[in-house]
Amino acid sequence: MPRFHVPATLTSGADFVLPSGAARHVQVRRMQPGQILTLFTGDGGEWTATITRMGRSEVEVRVGAHHPIEREATRAVHLAVGLMATERMEWLVEKATELGVASLTPVLTARGNVRLSGDRTDRKHARWQATAAAACEQCGRNRLPLIHPPATLAALLARPDDGVRWLLTPAADAPGLQDEVCALPRPSPVTLLSGPEGGLDPDEEVLARAAGFVPLSLGARVLRAETAPLAALACLTTP
Repeated sequence: MPRFHVPATLTSGADFVLPSGAARHVQVRRMQPGQILTLFTGDGGEWTATITRMGRSEVEVRVGAHHPIEREATRAVHLAVGLMATERMEWLVEKATELGVASLTPVLTARGNVRLSGDRTDRKHARWQATAAAACEQCGRNRLPLIHPPATLAALLARPDDGVRWLLTPAADAPGLQDEVCALPRPSPVTLLSGPEGGLDPDEEVLARAAGFVPLSLGARVLRAETAPLAALACLTTP
């Protein structure tokens, strides 16, 4: 059944005009009045809805029952990743959403090759949020992950310590991630910090360790900047 994210308040029995993006998707699918679809607002559960009217550019539905269905990971995992090239960043947001990430923060780092400011930052952030919403439509999640605007490393490290903090680095001499996951109490929240292309520089790693991030390795192979956090996320969110 087609699923659409609608950032609105829904009420059973009410008539509701779909947002323009969802309406276009309904029209592209050549759906007709009487057909059923699923709506979710992003803050939990989903609604059945029936198409009642197809206009030239508008689609109206009647909202049906609410179903308190959740498909979230049993552990909240927060990713903080060095800001990387546009295509890689969007791919990371999409796949992290599918894997169940609770939140994602792009981090401005010394070795990052992307610089954002002003309106460009706002546009990128809006694009990442839209990418996460589309991924939720596809994978069945009813809660949108929180996609933060880009933050400096200093601002990230100053956030309140919430649960376990791990730093993904090939230089780690500590046990590997899988060993640590096995010993981790459920459902302890985890914050994962991973660098951009080229990784964090030595001074940044020192600051991260001082802020309570424990260095961990993903094994003998060096993974790409967009692959490493997803590999770790999969270990942490797989039942």
